Amino acid sequence: MLHAMLRAVTTATTASGLVIIGPTSIDGGDNHSLALEDDGTVVAWGSDFSGESTVPAGLTGVVQVAAGYGHSLALKADGTVVAWGSDNQGQSSVPAGLTDVVQVAGGRYHSLALKEDGTVVAWGYDGNGQATVPGGLTDVVQVAGGGQHSLALKDDGTVVAWGLDTDGQATVPGGLTGVVQVAGGESHSLAVKADGTVVAWGSDGTGQSTAPGGLTDAVQVAGGGYHSLALKEDGTVVAWGYDGDGQSSVPAGLTDVVQVASGRYHSLALKADGTVVAWGDNGNGQSTVPAGLVAYVPA
Repeated sequence: MLHAMLRAVTTATTASGLVIIGPTSIDGGDNHSLALEDDGTVVAWGSDFSGESTVPAGLTGVVQVAAGYGHSLALKADGTVVAWGSDNQGQSSVPAGLTDVVQVAGGRYHSLALKEDGTVVAWGYDGNGQATVPGGLTDVVQVAGGGQHSLALKDDGTVVAWGLDTDGQATVPGGLTGVVQVAGGESHSLAVKADGTVVAWGSDGTGQSTAPGGLTDAVQVAGGGYHSLALKEDGTVVAWGYDGDGQSSVPAGLTDVVQVASGRYHSLALKADGTVVAWGDNGNGQSTVPAGLVAYVPA
């Protein structure tokens, strides 16, 4: 039952036949968190210095959420995108006429949208080329945003990355194939392969790119500022990398998880009953889950 639920959360088939990968009922930004409720509304908590936790009035019909560092994104059922929060680099200025979107992702100061035809649209800060989508990029089934780099997973299981590459975060390991999901951290990148193993590359100053030995049966990964998370098929979570704020110390007894997400210094887990668990830095309340919150879990 859990495996079936995991697949429901992580995949959706579009009218064109592309199997889009994007577990997105919860997400974490720099110092804020987002959750999608069953009625299609969004709950946000934590830092609100740029309005990133002030959900636009009347926002309904949402099917996916994503968080950037100081901005938030919501994908509506009609394929349009709503963004709010910091817009100092245009990261919340959704391109006019953007429709037919099936997944969104947030980077530090940029945003990404995957369209139903498998193409990608990006906007916001582009000082390192993170918002300049590579020419000819098609057949994409998932996008992910890192600090100042971007990732795209293609339907053939290969990965394309672009943007800042000072730590090798945009240099995809040679021969990497069979990938089923990708994630971006501040300066590192992660991929889950079909065999349940995890590949990580880029900055490893705190061990965030060194996946624990023996890690198998992974179904999803998430990248934080300097730490990483993996969700296993049995519903348990593994975390590694920087733990100065407890973001890599998974709460004892945490089980029945169907999705993980990460902020810069905090971590989140969505359980099969719709409850959300958060740990790590809580300086802005980003790890204090609102009372009574029951997030959306696809059946």
